[in-house]
Amino acid sequence: MQSLPSWLIGRVAARGRGLVAEALAEQGVKMLHHAVLAAVSELGPIAQADLGRRLAIDPKDLVGILNDLQADGLTVREPDPRDRRKNAVTVTPAGQDLLARCAAVAEEANARLLAPLAPAEARRLVALLARLHEA
Repeated sequence: MQSLPSWLIGRVAARGRGLVAEALAEQGVKMLHHAVLAAVSELGPIAQADLGRRLAIDPKDLVGILNDLQADGLTVREPDPRDRRKNAVTVTPAGQDLLARCAAVAEEANARLLAPLAPAEARRLVALLARLHEA
């Protein structure tokens, strides 16, 4: 079983997630909170309901995450100018600063994950994983 590609990919993915989660935790951020903050930065301002659909997060869970992010001054929710019945979420400057720090530590965590490989091997692995993901 341990030679099956699916098993190996799963174990490496779990290790990678663990390294990134640990690095994000040092910045005071949980993985899911980071995912929401990053999506809002990329897509925002975005309606809260649209964000939940894009990330496949239950609306009740998303409300809690957004409450946490807003309480920490990382996002704001305001009436959506396109539809005042909806809330639009945007990232604050403090949220952008946190995302920049998180990007740096996540990159370091991924470098630790790939450290056993030569640089060319690491690039090839990433390219192959991207092909599998896109298939």
